[in-house]
Amino acid sequence: MSLRVDLYEGARIAVLSLGLNRLRTLLTTLGIGIGVATLLCILGIVQGLNASFATQLSALGSSTLWVSKFPWVITGDKWWIYRNRKDFTLDDVQAIREQSRFAAAVAPEIGRGGSVSYGDRGLSRVRIIGSTGDYLTVSGFEIQSGRAITDADSEYRKNVVVIGADLVDTLFPHSDPIGAVIRLRDLPFEVVGTLVRRGKFLGESQDTSVIIPFRTFIADYGKRRGFEIGVAVENTDLLNQAEDELIGIIRRSRGTPPEAESDFEVNRSEQLAKTYQQLTAALYGVAIGVGGITLLVGGFGIMNIMLVSVRERTREIGVRRALGARRRTVIVQFLLEAVAVAAVGGAIGTIVGLAGAKLVASITPLAAAVDPSTVLFGVGFSSLVGLLFGIWPAARAAALDPVESLRWE
Repeated sequence: MSLRVDLYEGARIAVLSLGLNRLRTLLTTLGIGIGVATLLCILGIVQGLNASFATQLSALGSSTLWVSKFPWVITGDKWWIYRNRKDFTLDDVQAIREQSRFAAAVAPEIGRGGSVSYGDRGLSRVRIIGSTGDYLTVSGFEIQSGRAITDADSEYRKNVVVIGADLVDTLFPHSDPIGAVIRLRDLPFEVVGTLVRRGKFLGESQDTSVIIPFRTFIADYGKRRGFEIGVAVENTDLLNQAEDELIGIIRRSRGTPPEAESDFEVNRSEQLAKTYQQLTAALYGVAIGVGGITLLVGGFGIMNIMLVSVRERTREIGVRRALGARRRTVIVQFLLEAVAVAAVGGAIGTIVGLAGAKLVASITPLAAAVDPSTVLFGVGFSSLVGLLFGIWPAARAAALDPVESLRWE
């Protein structure tokens, strides 16, 4: 009961004291506020990037393996080693289809850049993809209208195409694209389907892609182009087994000797996620370092101001002690003042930091997200800083001799 009274009275006196010294209180909160704002601004941006990257990464298909000459993440100076590896063939694709127990869908993917036009409208820097009937399953694309490319389209080398959402908006703003004939690098293709919008991945739009039959791509754009193979697995729990099986199938298909290293890579989305986490770990380190140093400086500011407050209110402390106030009561009062100053600074810093993150997101390509736990962290952590740096001033106030304090002028 007495502790509750001490807390109530201490809080009331702390609020009155802070109100009487508004300028001092404001200046003291700046150090804490700047630290929290810096920390939360960086954290907000990193959290936004994390959420955006996770959404984009899911578009690659969490249950798809991609077999390629190149790893998705290249380190060191090994690019030329990967570049000189033997290209895949359709025999490799067929071997996977016939021998794999875990593959639900298998499709080659070959691509190049180009331009697309329809009438007087056009779009450059379009990615032209050649593949087969299983491509939508392995890539995660979905049909918005019309139909997908089929194996028959590839077998008979038909000039048909499925176009992305950006091309629909640009080439057919007021008409239905199905059945229209567009030109890909000056070659005519009939639009048979459109794709659901997917947005961007690593800053590149996925909605400027077009899909044509694999053999049509080879006939129109040349055979001397390497491709990769997408293999969809029904259950993500089987990915490791599917990868081991896939390595064995391709090594046999390519005639790789048992003692030789594999001259291909099996890529999966987890590799990109791991690399991304390593990159963002550095950002977290910067945020914690900068914010921590600023909060430390703000904490020393709180300690300094509280020591000044103790000196100015020495006579007040003596009067309270003479009237029966215990040391615990004095300690609680000054600790609550320190926590209150830090909490106000933390609240202001939280608002400024998250607003800064949103501002950065609105004027740059960077994303930002506001996690409710981040708001609680900002206020809670700053309050903890105030509590820790308020202990010494509170202890000094409680240790004052009541008789000597009453004589203080």
